[in-house]
Amino acid sequence: MPQPPTFGKPMNSVAPFAHEALFYRGEDDFLAGTARFVADGVDSGEPVLVAVPEPSIALLRGQLGGRADQVHFINMTEAGRNPGRIIPGVLMAFSASAPQSRVRMVGEPVWPGRTELEYPACVQHEALINTAFEGRHGTLLCPYDAGALPEHVLEDARRTHPVVIDGSRRVASAWYTDPAGLADVYNVPLPPPPASAEEHNFSVGTLAHMRKLVSAYATWLRREQIEDLVLAVNELATNSILHASGRGKLRMWREGDTVVCEVSDSGRGFPPAFTGLSGFGIVMVNLLCDLVRTHTSHSGTTVRVYLGR
Repeated sequence: MPQPPTFGKPMNSVAPFAHEALFYRGEDDFLAGTARFVADGVDSGEPVLVAVPEPSIALLRGQLGGRADQVHFINMTEAGRNPGRIIPGVLMAFSASAPQSRVRMVGEPVWPGRTELEYPACVQHEALINTAFEGRHGTLLCPYDAGALPEHVLEDARRTHPVVIDGSRRVASAWYTDPAGLADVYNVPLPPPPASAEEHNFSVGTLAHMRKLVSAYATWLRREQIEDLVLAVNELATNSILHASGRGKLRMWREGDTVVCEVSDSGRGFPPAFTGLSGFGIVMVNLLCDLVRTHTSHSGTTVRVYLGR
C-alpha cells in the first residue's frame, strides 16, 4: 500500500490559497493521496468538495465510510465537461456557499479520454485557478492519473501548480509558470471550420435576425438547449458589437449530434478573469455550453461554442 503524503500547512504558506497537483498510479495510489486529505478536512470542520470522475467517487465513498456523508461529491465528467465551467460553476460556487470558512476541494479536470480539442481549455483552467482564487482561503488538490496520461500533461500540471505531490514526495514545483503567460501559451488557433459551414455577417441592427438563424439551425437539439445556445451566441455577438468594430461574423456547422457556433470579430476578446462583472459574459457562455474555445490574435478574436444532445 503506498504511503500517503503528509498534508498540513501549504508550502506556499504566505498565500491563503494552496493549489496542488497529485500524481497517482492506480486506485490504491489515488486513495492514498486523497482519502486522508478529505478525512482531515471533515474532521477539522472544513467544507469539503470532491469533484472527480464517477468511478473515483465510488472508491472514495467506500474508503471514507461515515465521513462521506459530510462531503459534497460532484461527477466531474459531467459538471466539468466544459473546462471553462469548472471555476465558476463548480469551485467558485462551492467556495461561495461557505464564505466564512476555509474550504478543502479535490478537483480532477484532466482524465484519460479528454480530447485534444478540450485540452488547451483544461490547461488554461488550471492556470487561471491561481488568479481566480488569489487571496481566498482554502486548498485545492488536483489528481492526475500519471499512469495513463501522456507526459506532456504531467509537465503542464507542474507548470500550473505551485506544489506537486508524487507518491510520498511533496515539493514546490520548479516548473511553476506565471498563470497569464501559460494561459497565453495555449491561446492556440482553432481548427478551420468545414467548407459546409453556414456564414452570416451581423451588426447591431441584425441581432434579432441572427438569433432566429441560430434557433432555426439547431432544431435537432432540445428546446431548452436551443434557448441556451441562442443566449450564448447572442452574448458573444453583443460583445463583438460593443467592444470590437460593431460587427462580426457568425459561422454554424454540425459535428455529429453537436451544434458548433463560431463568432469572430476584430476585437481583443473577453478578459480572462473569472471574477467580477468584467468577466460575467464569458462565465455565462461557459455555464451554458458543453465546450468553449477562444483564440485571440493581432487580427481579432474567435470564440467557438459547442452544444450537443
